[in-house]
Amino acid sequence: MQTFEINAEPRESVGKSASRRLRKTGKVPGIVYGTNKEATMITVDQNALGHQLDHEAFYSHILTLNIGKKSEQVVLKDLQRHPYKRLIQHIDFLRVDAKEKITMRIPLHFINETTCVGVKTGGGVVSHVMTDIEITCLPKDLPEYIEVDLQEVNLGETVHLSDLVLPEGVDNYALLHGGDESQPVASVHLQKVVVEADELEAAEAAEAAEAAAGTEDGAAPAED
Repeated sequence: MQTFEINAEPRESVGKSASRRLRKTGKVPGIVYGTNKEATMITVDQNALGHQLDHEAFYSHILTLNIGKKSEQVVLKDLQRHPYKRLIQHIDFLRVDAKEKITMRIPLHFINETTCVGVKTGGGVVSHVMTDIEITCLPKDLPEYIEVDLQEVNLGETVHLSDLVLPEGVDNYALLHGGDESQPVASVHLQKVVVEADELEAAEAAEAAEAAAGTEDGAAPAED
């Protein structure tokens, strides 16, 4: 299994001005909290963090956070990105306790799309309604992703939230709290025919020409 380590340093200065100064030096302000311990303000290197965030698994793994000589097990809880630059503005980590369940959003990986019955024999296309789900489990059971097998899905059929097969020890958070089991996750349907813009313009022009011809034919005779 892939592992991730984040090297951080404690910080004392807080506030918007302090955070701006840190970002100018290539640092990302952050915080780590949870497990009934006092929250710790930290800074992380922007470039190193950016490389870690390029891995999908980073978002759904137990991470090792090194603060000086001290290490803690955490998960990524929140991330604030710059509105248009490839920069991280702030990052939150949540400490995990091996004996306490955590709630995380986990990506869905769709497999067998091209060999799906509804696609291969029915000429349909697959639509993804959800790209991730919220699950709850002990840290040791945290999956990297949830697999959705579309092999046997026929044309016109939908995969619902209740159809997902979760690993042992993992629960669907929404269903655990009375959520709608029939929520769609993916479906196989016929592709809608899209009229090209030039074809549409041609049809509109033909209609306009017909209307003009009809007006001329039915016009009142001119006075002598």
